[in-house]
Amino acid sequence: MKLERDLTKNPGFKKLCKGFASLNDEKSVAALLRDVCTINELIEMSGRIEAASLIKQGLSYRVINKKTGVSTTTITRIANWMNHGMGGYELALGHHHHNSKSLTARS
Repeated sequence: MKLERDLTKNPGFKKLCKGFASLNDEKSVAALLRDVCTINELIEMSGRIEAASLIKQGLSYRVINKKTGVSTTTITRIANWMNHGMGGYELALGHHHHNSKSLTARS
């Protein structure tokens, strides 16, 4: 994807990733997220992580939708990224993805 390749070459994106990588605890990550993101963005991202966790548990998309408020369309996208993405959901959920890739692996 061209947008993805462009993103991995973006100096600001690289600094953001390095900033997250330099943080050692949940409180520090929360502070950076709150400064960088709007409340709505944080709610959206939180819902996606919760939906990913429920997908891993094998719940139906409709049940996940009811529990999280995340649309079934977004849940489908999350499931796709969990199966064919860069392993970020697995890392965030504390599971190691067998096919982890670097940011530039898809360039």
